[in-house]
Amino acid sequence: MDRAALVLASASSRRLALLRQIGLEPDAIDPAGIDETPLPRERPQDLAARLAERKLEAVRPRHPGAYVLAADTVVACGRRILPAPCEEGAARSCLERLSGRRHRVYGALVLSTPEGRVARRRVLSLVAFKRLSEPELAAYLKSGEWRGKAGGYAIQGRAAAFVSWISGSYTNIVGLPLYETRQLLSGNGYHGACRANSS
Repeated sequence: MDRAALVLASASSRRLALLRQIGLEPDAIDPAGIDETPLPRERPQDLAARLAERKLEAVRPRHPGAYVLAADTVVACGRRILPAPCEEGAARSCLERLSGRRHRVYGALVLSTPEGRVARRRVLSLVAFKRLSEPELAAYLKSGEWRGKAGGYAIQGRAAAFVSWISGSYTNIVGLPLYETRQLLSGNGYHGACRANSS
């Protein structure tokens, strides 16, 4: 039976792995390659929503007649947006700021349908970190796991040992809120591309 394709507008291997975790296999991966710099005085939740929209706008014209899914994740401590660091000094700064505190993880989803409708969801998760000792911080930085991760950590990896409490979607913190993603897709008529579980 013919069905519309699903395109994931993301270069994130984590988002692809999360989709596969619930049996969804995109027909294509098409990263948007947009500038993700926050605007002056932009709130973190607005940044996540704007970047997801921009990703969709960049990729959607290249896939007429398909479902296109775009997402973004922003980590914030108070109103301060934390980067996805590529160098150790920035990662240390993020982790020192998160140490012993709660922070927020904002997720934004945008889906366009083959008929041209656009549907959106926003998701908020709260995370508390234990106070990090210098040996813990140094060991985590040495691991390199922080590289390119929003807020400078990966909750699905070694940083799980730092997390004392979460509220909300765990998979949103990883990079894609799965319950909301599945509901967004099925609520807009997408049910295909299921991948058999090999286990």
